[in-house]
Amino acid sequence: MGTFKINGGKKLNGTITPQGAKNETLQILCAVLLTSEAVRITNIPDIVDVNKLIDLLGDLGVQVKKNGHGDYTFKAEHVDLDFMHSEEFKSKGASLRGSIMIVGPLLARFGKAYIPKPGGDKIGRRRLDTHFLGFEKLGAKFNYDSKDSFYSVDASELKGTYMLLDEASVTGTANVVMAAVMAKGKTTIYNAACEPYLQQLCKMLVRMGAKIDGIGSNMLHIEGVDALGGTDHRILPDMIEIGSWIGLAAMTGSDITIKDVSYPDLGIIPTVFRRLGVHTELIGDDLRVPAHDHYEIESFIDGSIMTIADAPWPGFTPDLLSIILVTATQARGSVLIHQKMFESRLFFTDKLIDMGAQIILCDPHRATVIGLDKQAPLRATTMTSPDIRAGVSLLIAALSAEGTSTIHNINQIDRGYENIDGRLQALGADIVRL
Repeated sequence: MGTFKINGGKKLNGTITPQGAKNETLQILCAVLLTSEAVRITNIPDIVDVNKLIDLLGDLGVQVKKNGHGDYTFKAEHVDLDFMHSEEFKSKGASLRGSIMIVGPLLARFGKAYIPKPGGDKIGRRRLDTHFLGFEKLGAKFNYDSKDSFYSVDASELKGTYMLLDEASVTGTANVVMAAVMAKGKTTIYNAACEPYLQQLCKMLVRMGAKIDGIGSNMLHIEGVDALGGTDHRILPDMIEIGSWIGLAAMTGSDITIKDVSYPDLGIIPTVFRRLGVHTELIGDDLRVPAHDHYEIESFIDGSIMTIADAPWPGFTPDLLSIILVTATQARGSVLIHQKMFESRLFFTDKLIDMGAQIILCDPHRATVIGLDKQAPLRATTMTSPDIRAGVSLLIAALSAEGTSTIHNINQIDRGYENIDGRLQALGADIVRL
């Protein structure tokens, strides 16, 4: 499954460019199924989950042309719906959670879709109700075969409607939007996700000919059109990776500049790190994290312990709570981390505790971190990556720890981070892939 060997305790220095955003890419790639015309996408990250989806699109009959690094042209002129009944499709689709978002485009263009129950991170229950309830509102009917864990969805004619989503699911909103852009009449989606990656999808669809109002808000108004055309699209830099590099710089006392961060799209992320005492400097569109010998966690105005929790955009993304938690282990002061959305995402804390971190896991959703103020460096150890974000958090911990650490199951990290060992080596990290 792959292993990293890390000699930690070294200060890093230099410039790093964030990859294209994984979560945006998965949505945008599915959207190419909405048109028979060519769609060119640039800044696509070379990571496992994205490459799996590109491979799946090819199996569905989409013409895939690689123009250069991260630069692809897709043309879904002849889509093979019969492939979706094959065992190969069931296997490939089940291994990738992002595959669920092919359903909306296929319903919009062909009136039917099939999908195995998708996989992904083992971070807790990630229900699909929002997707299918939205499709049903538009007039689709679906059936779930529990024996084969296989969904079939039929929609001979989607009709616009009003819907209030039961949760502001990003992938759920993306899926329903892609179905609604070619439905008959007007669709209003309330409690829609509005994060930058969803905004990017909507802007791309508008360039393809869709009619969408309210982009950036939690209420979208969509007027269905008969067909969509081709377009060009560039993926935003990955805000999760940018947050990871901020945490890495703080933990290792390094001076790191992150290039081309698209700062307005980072939202509250720099503010949350500032609450931990980690300060950044904006230079043009580059974000510099100067070396921190110490950083101190703020308290609330009334003196109570700082609490950092995830929330739908423009709140703090749950994907960075693992990074915030590990960064807090070397801060001065205490913080309560509240992971509301996924009940298994904090279970990696036992590995940090083994490294000497002072963490109290209150329950599956909450952990209190008592910072060590860099007075007691974390200890090197051997560990296994449980999911993408926890894996990178453990990697950051290992890079800050004195001695040699080993991280197994690094394919989980590769699912979300492109050439992470090579880019860290360029900053001076002593990391080897075994």
